[in-house]
Amino acid sequence: MEHENGTGVTEFVLLGLSQTWEIQLFLFILFLIFYSVILPANILIILTIQGNPHLDSPMYFFLANLAFLDICYCSVTPPKMLIDFFNRHKTISYEGCMTQLFFLHFLGAAEVFLLMAMAFDRYIAICNPLRYASVMSRDICCGLVVASWAGGLMHSIFQMTLITRLPFCGPNELDNFFCDIPQVIKLACTDIYMLEYLMFFSSGLSTLMCFLLLLISYGALLVRLRVGGPSKGMSKAASTCVTHIILIFIMLSPAIYIYGHPFCNFPLDKVVSVFHTVVFPLMNPMIYTLRNKEIISSMKRLMGRHRLWKGKQEEV
Repeated sequence: MEHENGTGVTEFVLLGLSQTWEIQLFLFILFLIFYSVILPANILIILTIQGNPHLDSPMYFFLANLAFLDICYCSVTPPKMLIDFFNRHKTISYEGCMTQLFFLHFLGAAEVFLLMAMAFDRYIAICNPLRYASVMSRDICCGLVVASWAGGLMHSIFQMTLITRLPFCGPNELDNFFCDIPQVIKLACTDIYMLEYLMFFSSGLSTLMCFLLLLISYGALLVRLRVGGPSKGMSKAASTCVTHIILIFIMLSPAIYIYGHPFCNFPLDKVVSVFHTVVFPLMNPMIYTLRNKEIISSMKRLMGRHRLWKGKQEEV
């Protein structure tokens, strides 16, 4: 049955990460262990920040939202990838493919906008500390988070408006383990020359510009902190900026690689896609946490209270 846009393709075939059963089994076990450890840890980060009044600040509010976004982002493609390890014929319906595309770019763009909100928060904290409480109020923070989600939604709607108009009538094999724009548009039965450039500007170039803008912003803040002289507060602020820079590199570098080059296959495409959609998103809040003593100590207290409560329940 053909879709309204004229496509005769009702499903796409995913070639996956490997065709060798032993390698697929190894990858399944590896990713399952990774998810079993890291996913609950990200949930613990959110619970720790929400349950500790001492962490009731804009910086931790944004971090909790980043962890939530990363959990959502890692729920788009990995679950099907794990299931497909046991399927000889890996397929995804046309509707499922478009759904993956929508949420990948919706959540991915929302994370980029949230990183910019976090950079604005650090700018106010370092450059205007006396006005920080009034500028970064709870309403403003919530507004920035809502704006991040809205920006991601607008970006995804723009991408989907272009993709869903394409006719698919011939080949339906995607050389990947999920649906993404660089692979999907190459299967369209029409000239995609202009579309490739539109996608490059809307995803690749825009991500690169955000990446450079964030790096310049944090670089300027580090210079300002260095000029301000050594102190405990300055050292802590500098450490936070360095952590944010690490997050920026981890989150945006793979996206720049995937969407910033011509839409043709490169040897590292699948490897970068795995890190971009599976590994790095769940690792981001963890990296932030490992460099933050306040969150670590709050986690220990939270788990200590849980063990104490569980022990009392067992006694009863």
